[in-house]
Amino acid sequence: EVVLHYRPHQRDLTELQKFAEAAVKEFPVRQLPGFTPWFPNDLYRLPLKPKKQPPVISSEEAEELKQLSTPSECNVDSSNYDCTKNLLEFQSNVNRGQTLIRAQNVHRQINSEIHGEPPSDGKPKLKRSWSVSLCSPKLKEKILPLSQELQSNLERLKLHAFYRAKWTIEQSTCNNQNLEDIWVKLNRLIKKNELPSCNATIQRSVGQIWIFCDILYCEYVRNILREKLSLTDKMNLLVHKFGIIFSL
Repeated sequence: EVVLHYRPHQRDLTELQKFAEAAVKEFPVRQLPGFTPWFPNDLYRLPLKPKKQPPVISSEEAEELKQLSTPSECNVDSSNYDCTKNLLEFQSNVNRGQTLIRAQNVHRQINSEIHGEPPSDGKPKLKRSWSVSLCSPKLKEKILPLSQELQSNLERLKLHAFYRAKWTIEQSTCNNQNLEDIWVKLNRLIKKNELPSCNATIQRSVGQIWIFCDILYCEYVRNILREKLSLTDKMNLLVHKFGIIFSL
C-alpha cells in the first residue's frame, strides 16, 4: 500500500503515477570490478633471487652451538636496577655542600689524569687506555712514498692506501723496557702529533700496545717508533680480515 501526498496544484495523475513508481523502484546495484593492484604481485617472479638455498642446521648441531656459547657475564635484573645507587646527591647521609665538594674533587682528579698531571695525593687513580693523534701538515714533507714491497702487497690484496692497519708492541720488542714506560713515551709522541693519523691503545690484559694508522703512513710511523722508543726486532703490520700484510 502506497500513500502519496501531493500539493494542490500538482493534480496530474500521470505525473503522480510516475513519482509513485519511482519511489517504490528498487535501487540499482552496480557490480564492482575486481581489485587490480597497481604494483606487481607475482611472488614467484621476484626481480632478485638468492643464488643458493638457505643453509639448514640440524637439531644436533643446534645443541652443540648452545653448549659452545657462553652465557653473558652481566645479568642485571631490570626490576631491581637502581640508577641512583652510586650517585652522591641521592645518598641520605650526605648533605648538599659535601656532595658538591666531593663532585668537584672527582671532576678535578679526572681532568688531571686526562691531561697527564699527577694526582695531588701521589696515587694514580685512573689509567688511560686510549690516545689519539692528529695529522700535522708539517709532517707531509718528511713522509716518503711507500716501499715497493708494500705497494705490491697492496696491489695484490686490492687494498687502498687509506685502509687502517695495526702495529703491535709486545714485551719482546721493548728492549728491556717496561710496557707501561713505552706507553707513556708513546702518549708523548702522539700528544706532539709526531705520529700522523694514529690512535693507540694499551691492552694490559694481553700485554700489548696496539697502534692504528693509515697504511699510507705506516712505514713512517714504524721508523719513528723504532727511533723514539728504542724498539727491537721486527714488527708485523696487520689489516682486519687480511692478517699480516707487511713486516718491518
